[in-house]
Amino acid sequence: MREIVYLSESKLRQFVPEPRRVPRTGALRVTTPLGGIDMDAPVADGEQGQLRHLREVHKHLELVADWYTEPDLRPGQWMQFEVSLRCVTLSGAHQDLVLFVDSVRGEGTGDTERSCRLLMHGSVRHLRGWTPVSVDGPVLEVVNSGSSLGSSFVTRAGQVVEALARHRDPLPVDQTPTRTAVDLHGRGVQELLRALDGEDVSIDTSALMTGYARVTGLLPSTGTDSRCVVASPLFVEYATVLSE
Repeated sequence: MREIVYLSESKLRQFVPEPRRVPRTGALRVTTPLGGIDMDAPVADGEQGQLRHLREVHKHLELVADWYTEPDLRPGQWMQFEVSLRCVTLSGAHQDLVLFVDSVRGEGTGDTERSCRLLMHGSVRHLRGWTPVSVDGPVLEVVNSGSSLGSSFVTRAGQVVEALARHRDPLPVDQTPTRTAVDLHGRGVQELLRALDGEDVSIDTSALMTGYARVTGLLPSTGTDSRCVVASPLFVEYATVLSE
């Protein structure tokens, strides 16, 4: 049995079966005055139909998705992951934005895996049976003390959070979908990661997770920071841990 933690129904609906010239097993033959018409057997609606479609999509992604640490990974591609993740939301603004971040205390990851960080963004509406931990996160906005009007400006990390929030799904009813790519500030992403890592010091809430996600952006490694893959998940589930 599978324990699904997160499932984006809107991403799932993007996968449409290719037209079939040969009727599949179980198809219905309808006879009309103009000849016979082959029709697929009715597909179950609701939860069962969705799970059947998810199994088909899973089989497709097994063939086309790359591992998330692959150096040739590009934005827009599907990737597979299996890593210890924390699920968090930011207190204050953007509480409907959920973030999956690899834990600095992750277990079972070698040097190659840890040389690549993973940050995934989505909507809390897609969570199933997992309550995210609310954290303070980075400073998103700073008041300009030099201004007599008390104006403020958004920090680099704040710009990243706003960009990820604009590209989550489903969007709030009062927000128009954007057609532009996610504008990620490299230093802002690293500031967000450092802030999330800094709060991973109390009770360990990470769990070994696996799934598939579409790559949003890639940050190359620097002298001080690891390479980071930013992605939006289709589904996340508990990974099966086999006892020795």
